[in-house]
Amino acid sequence: MTGVLLRINEKLDILSPSERKIAKYIIEKPEEIVGLSISELANKVGTSKAGIMRFCKSIDFKGYRDFSIKFASEIAVSKNKENNENVEYIDLQLGDKLETIIRNVCLNNKKAIDDSYSILDYAEVEKAVECILKAKCINIFGVGASYVVAMDAQQKFLRINKYCTAYADSHLQMTAASNSTVGDVAIGISWSGETKDTVEASRVSKENGATLISITKYGKNHLAEIADIKLMLAAPEAFIRSGALSSRTTQMNMIDILYSCILSRDYHNFKKYLEQTLKSVKYKKY
Repeated sequence: MTGVLLRINEKLDILSPSERKIAKYIIEKPEEIVGLSISELANKVGTSKAGIMRFCKSIDFKGYRDFSIKFASEIAVSKNKENNENVEYIDLQLGDKLETIIRNVCLNNKKAIDDSYSILDYAEVEKAVECILKAKCINIFGVGASYVVAMDAQQKFLRINKYCTAYADSHLQMTAASNSTVGDVAIGISWSGETKDTVEASRVSKENGATLISITKYGKNHLAEIADIKLMLAAPEAFIRSGALSSRTTQMNMIDILYSCILSRDYHNFKKYLEQTLKSVKYKKY
C-alpha cells in the first residue's frame, strides 16, 4: 500500500461522510484516478471540486495538485517494483506454528518501518532535529511500551552530552514538565496519542515554554493536536498481542532516525563524547 493510501486509511474514521465517500473510491480504484483532473475525479465520485479540495487538505495535502502528483508517483513506483508482493499485516493466531510466528513477526516489523517511511514528513523531522540540537534540556515522556522507547532515546542522547530525562514515574514526569522553560524540548511518545499521563506531562511542559515533539501513529489524536512538531508513523493494530510489537519497532526506528540526523550535523563535536562514554563503560565488559 502506498503512503497516500496509508494516510487515507488512517484517517477514514475522522473524515466527514462526503470525504469518506471520496476516500473509499480512491482506495477501491487507485490506478483509475491517476491522471484525472479535479473535475474528472469529482464527476466520478459524485461530488464537487470544493469537496475534493477539502478532502485533500484533510489528509494533509496543500491541494489537489499536490495530492495527485504524490499519488501518481507512488503508484508508478509500486507497479515497477521487482517481485512486488502485496504483503499485508498478519495478526498472530492461537496455535500458530513456530516458523509461522517467526515469519509473521519479522514481516510485520519490516512492513511497519516501510509504511512509516512512506508517510514520514521530512519537514517535521528537520524541525525536530534542529530543536533537539539547540535544546538546553530534553524531557521524554512515555509509559508502558512507549517508556521503553523513551529510555532508548535517553541512552542515545546522553551519549552525545545532551541533557535528557526519561522518568518511569508519572509524578516525576509531571515534576520535570513543571520545571520546563523556553529552550527546552519535550518529546511525548504514545502510539495511540491518547495516554493521559503522557498527554498531561507534554501539555504542562509546553505551557511552560518547551517545544513539544509528538511521536504517535498517523491520524488525529490528543497528543499530536497539542504538539508543535508531529512525527507520525504507521503500524498495525494487532488483535492478539501481549504488548506493543511492530508499533514499538517503528517508534524505535524513529528515535534512530532523529539520533542519526543529529549526530551527522555536528559529528566532529559529538565524536569526543562518544569516545568518552565508550571509554567510561569499557571496563564493565569481560
